[in-house]
Amino acid sequence: MIARLGSKAASSVLALGEPAQLSLAQVLGEAGSAVRHVYFPVEGFVSLVAVVKDSPGIEVGMIGAEGMLGACLALGVSRQPVRAVVQGCGTAWRIPAAAFKAELARNAPLCRAVSRYLYVLLCQQASSAVCLRFHQIGPRLARWLLMSQDRAHSASFHITQEFLAYMMGVRRVGVTEAAGALQRQGLIEYRRGEMRILDRAGLEASACSCYGAERAIYADIMG
Repeated sequence: MIARLGSKAASSVLALGEPAQLSLAQVLGEAGSAVRHVYFPVEGFVSLVAVVKDSPGIEVGMIGAEGMLGACLALGVSRQPVRAVVQGCGTAWRIPAAAFKAELARNAPLCRAVSRYLYVLLCQQASSAVCLRFHQIGPRLARWLLMSQDRAHSASFHITQEFLAYMMGVRRVGVTEAAGALQRQGLIEYRRGEMRILDRAGLEASACSCYGAERAIYADIMG
């Protein structure tokens, strides 16, 4: 997202922070906790997980280099709305919350970009709710894999079936069956926690309509 701001606005934002390593399954914030830092992923990506009592939760959004964690600060709210957990390891640019809030007040391009991204994020979360309710596991899995590949910037990434079931809110056996079907079609290869996309076009054809709709909204709003 920072790269979209223009050189002057981007330099002002970058001067406030520092690089941070994102480790797989690292929790960057719990629902209701104070936002201490904002994160702009560079290589890694983060899952937004809605959690209810006595449940591991379910993924309602995903953040990569196209977005940021901590956008709620632009609304004047300093508490995390959902759990944020690293899904793909890598690096991010980390900025203290207080410094970022001050920058929002004086950096018009940043304020505009964050406000527009909030709309995109709301649309993504609404789409996730609809997808969970109406779409079958197979198409949902294909959508999830495409979203992950987009943010990993690689055809290969690490993911366990247990973590994948947790993200999708289904039993592990359901993920195993759905992944097996995609593998038999020659769309993916999965071995010992390593996922590889073999046929991107075929996977897009297998994914539910939510994937294309979300990409269209991002392109339209963020440019």
